[in-house]
Amino acid sequence: MEIAYWIVGGLLALVYLLAGGTKLVRAPEKLVESGMAWAGSFPAGAVKVIGLVEVLGAVGLILPPLTGIAPVLAPVAAVGLALVQVGAIITHLVRGEAKALPANIVLLLVAVAVAWIGFIVWT
Repeated sequence: MEIAYWIVGGLLALVYLLAGGTKLVRAPEKLVESGMAWAGSFPAGAVKVIGLVEVLGAVGLILPPLTGIAPVLAPVAAVGLALVQVGAIITHLVRGEAKALPANIVLLLVAVAVAWIGFIVWT
């Protein structure tokens, strides 16, 4: 089970590290140009906070079990990332952006799976 966590959790962490890092370093206008239309209707600070939460979630998936310090925080981070996706799904539904929903649903399901595996392995 631990190998499954590292594979799926590592891939999820990579996705969130890239997505969150992009939100942190790019201006919202550039995000809109690159396909994140929702970023134009959020304050720039909120977009940066979402990016920071995603990066911290990615770090939380990897660092606790890697160091052996409070590894139970890894599945907690996965739950947090699942909640980020719930927010993303709601945002896209409200904005009528159905094309974005499949990716959000997949990320939600993967985050839930990582949380489930993590709780089995580290509790």
